[in-house]
Amino acid sequence: QVQLVESGGGLVQAGGSLRLSCAASGRTPSFTAMGWFRQAPGKEREFVAGIKWSGANTYYADSVKGRFTISGDNAKNTVYLQMNSLKPDDTAVYYCAADVSYLRMIKQEGDYWGQGTQVTVSS
Repeated sequence: QVQLVESGGGLVQAGGSLRLSCAASGRTPSFTAMGWFRQAPGKEREFVAGIKWSGANTYYADSVKGRFTISGDNAKNTVYLQMNSLKPDDTAVYYCAADVSYLRMIKQEGDYWGQGTQVTVSS
């Protein structure tokens, strides 16, 4: 059984920073990508950032470019999201995902998801 466990969420004032972590454990397949998604109240879950292990290419939603940085360790199936200059609009439950296909992951069609961690940004 594969588990993805996120940590690092919390309450922060606008302009502040948080760092999310996610570790996959269990009988994991050879993930080629990991990423972060978020879901705000009343909205659909959306892509935030992704990383392809081959080449360490990173991708970001326009709304977080220049403020968020994704990084990770392929060998440890661990991914991080450094979030700076946080805004109230960043308030959401943040989910970690992993997949053997980057395309399937960003289409949210994969099977491997964390339970989510709440990030709340106060104004």
